[in-house]
Amino acid sequence: MTNIHDQAMNYVYQQVLQRLLSFFSRAERTALQLMIQRLVVAAGGMERIGEYKVLAIQSGSRDSCYTLALLRAAQLSIAGRAPATFQLRVASLCLNGTSPKARENIHRSYSALFLYDDPRVDVLMVDNREVLPFNHLAPISSAGRESNRLNLLMVGHRRVWDGPLDLWDDGYLATGEFYGQIARWDGGVDALISGDTPRQQKQFIDGLKRAAAKAGLMTPNHNETGYEVLFALLDELGCDSYRAFYTGHEQAAWRPADQFEACRRTTFIDLHDMLVSNVEERWPLLTEFLGFQPDELTAQLRDNEFVSLSICAHLRGLQACFAQGRSYEAGVAEYLQRALVMMRRKRLPERLCEQAVKVFGNPATQADQRALATAEVQKYLGLSEVQLVCLLFSPFVEKGATLERFLRHCHPGMLVAMPELHRAMQGNPVPEQILQWMVDVSGLPVSLIGTLYRMGPVAADEGCVADTQEADAQAPDDHDDAAIAGEWSAGH
Repeated sequence: MTNIHDQAMNYVYQQVLQRLLSFFSRAERTALQLMIQRLVVAAGGMERIGEYKVLAIQSGSRDSCYTLALLRAAQLSIAGRAPATFQLRVASLCLNGTSPKARENIHRSYSALFLYDDPRVDVLMVDNREVLPFNHLAPISSAGRESNRLNLLMVGHRRVWDGPLDLWDDGYLATGEFYGQIARWDGGVDALISGDTPRQQKQFIDGLKRAAAKAGLMTPNHNETGYEVLFALLDELGCDSYRAFYTGHEQAAWRPADQFEACRRTTFIDLHDMLVSNVEERWPLLTEFLGFQPDELTAQLRDNEFVSLSICAHLRGLQACFAQGRSYEAGVAEYLQRALVMMRRKRLPERLCEQAVKVFGNPATQADQRALATAEVQKYLGLSEVQLVCLLFSPFVEKGATLERFLRHCHPGMLVAMPELHRAMQGNPVPEQILQWMVDVSGLPVSLIGTLYRMGPVAADEGCVADTQEADAQAPDDHDDAAIAGEWSAGH
């Protein structure tokens, strides 16, 4: 019975491969053969390929789904011509900002590629540091949602108040920790596979270093900017990226604890140079075969993959309204104009420019957009608009250096309570209504506000801790589109 089942499944896998290959151009088929050669060499030869395990991270993005399809084609191609093929681990991280559409894209791509029942494939997700089988229907746990919310706030509050709006840096730190741990789980993996561009790799490494500095970790100076330095960097950061924030607080451990290898052997294999087709040529494979449902505008415009496009625009509106003395609509309009400049500089299709104008350029619908974005922030990030504005001002770090500015702009009635607020952040007793106001406005317990009070801000450049007397707020990247994003962030 087992042999009959195996034969039937092998037939199914070959049918999947043939259908996959039917979507490949000649150049992609050539690239596939080069990919197979690279994997075989990394494994130490075809005779050892069956012992080789590779890791692919799935975020539900267009590029991660496409890379996974190529990797699956390589796995099934080897299986059709050799006694064994490499093992594949695909893993996703549950973050508060992950959209249901992304989880559906992951599930549809897994189903189309027949990953779920293939014993050569681990299909995993991590929720609150627990490794679990992937389930696109399972909501993030309440403990995971709260942990992600607190981590986002703690890392986000350590920005320089007038620097770039890199409020979502926690996504880099959480993802980096996830990479390091999932690579050690259940016997570990031999290689991390990625098709990220060199610029995307640099952006992630820079973001990881910046977030690590905000979390109070020493960030080593590696000259490399790609993923070849990723695991060395993660080893130096340690297995608990948030330990400086939560001293004395109970934190979830990575689990099942007995299934993590003490030593990691993982290297990095870069596939970017093999991704030969352009984005437009990939749509048939993505949509017809994988069932991918695109959101092209979001993929092109959002500041990073950890927060939605509508929240990015919403934040610029709030910055204009509360910090710059302008209207909410003016901030969103400025966001749109800079977006159009970047889109045309990148020579994106005009239909996307028109879509951006339709979404963000209609003053009659901006009140509704603000209400929808406020609801999205509450639903996915667990933050009220009041708490998001508080995060925007970062009023607690450096012994409350910008607290007065925050109160004058947003809560002038609390200016008389400034001495009590400082006393509370220093750990001294104050009236209960003062404590409750702090919790309501920040979304943080007073004890963690006190932790921030004793920490300094962190500048955006190179992930270095800012001197408490001088806050450098320069954008970290000088690429054209990244420079524009930096201008958005600084609000200049």
